[in-house]
Formats: sequence, structure tokens, C-alpha cells
Amino acid sequence: MAAKEETPLMKQYNSIKAKYPDALLLFRVGDFYETFNEDAVKASKVLGIVLTKRSNGAASEMDLAGFPHHSLETYLPKLVRAGLRVAICDQLEDPKMTKTIVKRGVTELVTPGTAFSDKILDYKSNNFLASVYFQSDNYVGLSILDVSTGEYFAAEGNWEYIDKLIQSFSPTEVLVSRKDQLALKERLGNKFYIYTLDEWVFQQPYTEELLLKQLKTTSLKGFGIQDLIAATIAAGAALHYVQQTQQVSLSHIQSIARIDEDQFVWLDRFTIRNLEIISSPHEKATTLLDVIDHTISPMGARLLRRWLLMPLKNIKSVNERHEVVDFFFREQEFSLVIEQLIKAIGDLERLSSRIAIKKLTPREAVQLKRGVAVLAPLKEALLSSNNAALQKMGDLINPCTALLKMLDDSIAEDAPAVAAKGGFIKSGYSSELDELRKISSEGKDYLLKIQREESERTGITSLKVAYNNVFGYYIEVTNAHKSKVPEGWVRKQTLTNAERYITEELKVYEETILGAEGKILDIELRLYDDLLNSTISYIQALQQNAYQVAQVDCLRSFAEGAKTNNYVRPILNEGYAINIKAGRHPVLEKQLPLGESYIPNDVLLDNESQQIIMITGPNMSGKSAILRQTALIVLMAQVGAFVPASEAEIGWVDKIFTRVGASDNLSQGESTFMVEMNETASILHNITSRSLVLLDEIGRGTSTYDGISIAWAIAEYLHQIGRAHV
Repeated sequence: MAAKEETPLMKQYNSIKAKYPDALLLFRVGDFYETFNEDAVKASKVLGIVLTKRSNGAASEMDLAGFPHHSLETYLPKLVRAGLRVAICDQLEDPKMTKTIVKRGVTELVTPGTAFSDKILDYKSNNFLASVYFQSDNYVGLSILDVSTGEYFAAEGNWEYIDKLIQSFSPTEVLVSRKDQLALKERLGNKFYIYTLDEWVFQQPYTEELLLKQLKTTSLKGFGIQDLIAATIAAGAALHYVQQTQQVSLSHIQSIARIDEDQFVWLDRFTIRNLEIISSPHEKATTLLDVIDHTISPMGARLLRRWLLMPLKNIKSVNERHEVVDFFFREQEFSLVIEQLIKAIGDLERLSSRIAIKKLTPREAVQLKRGVAVLAPLKEALLSSNNAALQKMGDLINPCTALLKMLDDSIAEDAPAVAAKGGFIKSGYSSELDELRKISSEGKDYLLKIQREESERTGITSLKVAYNNVFGYYIEVTNAHKSKVPEGWVRKQTLTNAERYITEELKVYEETILGAEGKILDIELRLYDDLLNSTISYIQALQQNAYQVAQVDCLRSFAEGAKTNNYVRPILNEGYAINIKAGRHPVLEKQLPLGESYIPNDVLLDNESQQIIMITGPNMSGKSAILRQTALIVLMAQVGAFVPASEAEIGWVDKIFTRVGASDNLSQGESTFMVEMNETASILHNITSRSLVLLDEIGRGTSTYDGISIAWAIAEYLHQIGRAHV
């Protein structure tokens, strides 16, 4: 039996779909994006659009679901947030210019970890893409990349460390080689969207070459990662993936930073979850981030999340942050000036990234101009402050004076959101453009002049000059005055009650005006493209500025929180004692009913007289609260924030461990008790004399006698061997 014949359109669709089998293909047909077969079923469920049928010639019927092309920005975010890879297939030629099937091709591949659109991204959160490379079973390389901001990190170490980083950065997409896919899924579970790449991508010569070319250098020594083989392989694989999916310039990715394990406090996945630092397993629960986030810029909001999950161990760096917070706390007038300036800057990071991929809209160019205009007064204000750290940040700000002039000279203040609408290049920027605009704007006056002159010459008072897309410009005369039409007029159209004519003068005008209008947009687009090309050289400066603004914003936010919530400056030292007077839980105290105040608690821990504290009491008496508040106060102190207490003297900690609440992992065959013991074992294997350990009802997952015995044994071990604060 002969194969049933498909329509030419579906042949074209199937050939393109074959190149992107794991992506949902949005296929442009006229004014609609269509999806077919399995893609249509997925799209209809995710988007809530109607699923219909379409004939495929003699072959068969197929499922169909689609939406208008102008609604792409509405529907695309929903598809990506649902964890789908989306290939956007556009018409590559004007249907009017071809007699055969329109040429089509994929112009963009959007994945959860490579999205740029503001409608997909949360301005307060990074959109990280992670890449994992298993050098061995327990030695792993990791790369973290945010394509939307250009932030790029690399690290390597044992799985516990890499797992901690993955949990902290919370990537929307994780890359791994096909051979390591199962190993990664076993360790991460279903929490993250995992995508596999061919094994050849994870080869050192290839990945190193990619990195050197992207970073425009001959060595990775300047980035401190030259000896991190596993990390650089992971980083190169991430870069490969982004290049393949985006197919655009990635000039905003200009640097990569090493994440050094020795710089940051260890927070494992259980601690991050139990302390509810930036998220909570409970719906609508308030987190620590919710309470202390008083940032006013997108860059500051994103940096604050990272700071909270990566507290510092270096006392000098922490005290420097405390000094700045204290300065903002005392100098309220100065703080207000800085606040007003930062509010006007906008999202420099993501705007600079959109410059790199040439997707910066004219309206965003106006936003960029306004942001750059604030850099000079912000720099001046920081330099004039009486604080060395702020002065240093001010010194590192580049006012980008030449960029500001370029944008101010070229972009109109009322520029549209879409370049195709035109009207975004400022008058006076291009003499050629100004001349054509003059011709176009004076057109209406010229038409009125022709209408008046011809009416006077012919005596046809009802004569009018008009335009339509079919016939162009014409003179319309009612049938009552048809006899007065001069011989030189050429008839173009006959209507029921009138005749339409063209004159030589109108022909010349039509060619002039339509030529001018057609050229205006072409010139504007060319000038705008030139502008974007010139702006690319400022990306690194803009990114540097964004980082300085983000730091200032975070530290000003800490001061604002301290003033609002009655926090005090902690004393961080080299000792081993944690001495908190009248400590409060920063989250719980904000959730109390009006008129109720939080009952503060003192906590003293040291390695000599009171290394371990055991708290007993009835349910709902606040045992868990005091455990968590101690950890949160220590964490806030080492982030650089003030803390909810009357006094706090803290010997810096290197790790914070928590084992709080009952949980299980039955899908992996692990009971509550098994999970509890595994988590506790991980703590015991990793503690140091500077660790803070919080154990809540240890041994609850088994019988009372066995549970007490286990808890006792753990306490003895921690006391005699671990020497940690417990």
C-alpha cells in the first residue's frame, strides 16, 4: 500500500520538528503560532487553550492548538515555567513574495535556564543554569551561569559541597552528560529540571577552548580556575549549551568567578530548608528573606539572596559590612539620598545583557539612559561619605559619560516599546532622517494645498484628495461634477456615486511621500543597530556598576531593617563563644498578633563551660524557636546584617547544621528514622570546633528507649570529639 501523502506544510513542520524532538515547537502559520500532535496536547493543558483537529491531506487528522502571534509574550512564559523547552519557528520570508511554501526556521530556543524575557524572569531572583561534571563518584565539578545577567561561577569538590551549592543557587535547569544522568537524578531527586548533553561536550580540550575564546584570554589563571579541571569542564559545557540554544552574541559573559569553599559558611540542604532562609515548604509562609529584604533595586534583591545563602567566614570582610550598615543607620539623611538615587537606576545587569543579544528595545534604551544618568551623582555621593568602604565602592563606579551622551543624543524620551513602530530616534541626530520626516510631516499640508488649488481651478467645491492601500493617492469627484473634470486627469476607480482620478502632480507626490515613509523606518533601524553595536563596549563597565550598586543597596537594606525592627550591631570575633542577650526570632516576632511582643531569650555557648545546651519542655513552648533563632542570629551576623537582640557577641562559625522536624523519603525506601540518621551522620562527619549544631528531638523516629540512647551517644560524641557548639 502506498504511503499516504502529507501536505507540504506538514512535511515542512515534521522536518523542523525532527531537529528539535525534545522541544515544544511553536510553528508560525500566518498570524498564528500553531502546535501539532503531542505538542498540541501539552500546549492546550499548560496554556488552557482549545485542542482541535487539522487535516493532513490524505495522511490523517492531527491534534492542533494555537494562539495569535502577538500573544507570544503572554504564552511563552507559561510554557517555560512549566519546565518545557520551546523552539520558536518563524516565517523567514514575506508570504507575498513567494509562490511556493514560505521558508521557515527556528529563530530561538528558550529553555528554563536560558530565558531572557522579563515576563519569564523574576526581577528579584537570578535565573541560574547549572552544569555538573562527575570527575569521579564523589568528586564533582559545578558551573553556575545566569545568562540574563552574565554572572558566571565555577566550583569543584565532594558531592556534599556541590549539593550544598546547587541547593543554594537553586538553578532552574541542570545540565549533565548522558552517562551521569541517573547518578545525578538519584542524588537530586525530582526537585530540579535536568537536561542531558552528549558526552563529547564534557571533554577538557573542547571546554577549555570555549572558555578561552569567550573570555578573550590565553589562560584561565586570571580567574583562579586554571587548576580546577572538573569545574572548567562543567563551565565549558554550560557555555556550549547556551551558545547552541541562543545562537546570539554572548558578549556580556566576560568573566568567571571561583567559589572558594573556605570563604563561606557551610549551609547544607537540610539547614537551608529547616531555617526557611529564602523559601519554605509551607505555603504562604514568611521567610527570613521576606523579613530583612528592604532592597530597592533588582540587582540588590538578587545579591541579597546570594549573601543569605553564602555567609562570610572572613571577620575583616564581615566587620567592613557592619561598618557600612552602621554608617547608614546613623546617617539617615545620607541614606535617604542614596535610596533616591538607586531607585532611579533600574536593572543595569539585565539591560546590559539585552544589549549583548541585541534585544534591547527603544523603551529599554530610555531606561538605560535614565539609569546611567544617575551613576555620576551616586559616585559623587559615595565618595563624599565618611566611610572607607563606601568610598571604595564609589571609586569603582564608572559614570559612563560617553555612553550617556550617545543615548541622550540619539533616543527620543517617548520611544516606543517595539522598534518596528518607529519614532524612537531623536530629531537632530540624523540630517537624512530629519529631511525625510519633514517631507512626511508636511505631507498633509501639501495635500490640502493640492485640494484647494484643484478645487479653485476646476470649480468642483466638493473635490477631495484621499489615500487607500490599493490605489494610493487619488482625487475623488462626485458624479454631479464629473463633467468639470479636466482632460489631464486619469480615471483610477469608478464608484456608485463618484469617480476617482490621479494627476501627474499626485503621482510625483506619492512616490516622494511613500518613499520617504518607507525609508524613515529603515534608517531608524539602521541607526539603532549602530547604536547597540557602539553600546556593547560598555557592557563590562555597566556590570561593574551594577555590582557596586547592588552592594550599596544590600547594606542600606540592612540598615533600614535594623531601624525598622530594632536590631543591634553584633560583635564578631576570633573566639569560640556565642553570647546572645535577649535574642529574638526575626521571623516569628513579625507574625505575632498586634499588641503581643516576642519573649526574648539569652543563649551562651562556648567550648569550655557550656558547649552543649539541652532544652526540654512541653509542645508549643518555644524549644524549636530558640534553636532556629540562634542559628538565624549567627547567620545574619556573618552575612553583615544587624541582629534581633539587645547584645550579641559571636565567635565566627564555619558551618551551621540543623536536624529539625520529621521527614521521610519513602520513594527511595527511606523511613523517617533512616532519613534522620543519614542527616545526623552527615553532621557528625563534617563538624569542626567552630560549627554550630542544632538537633531537634533527635531519635524521635524510633522507640523511646532507642531514641534516648541514640541522642545520648550523639551528645557524648559531640562533647568529647566534635567540640562543636550544640
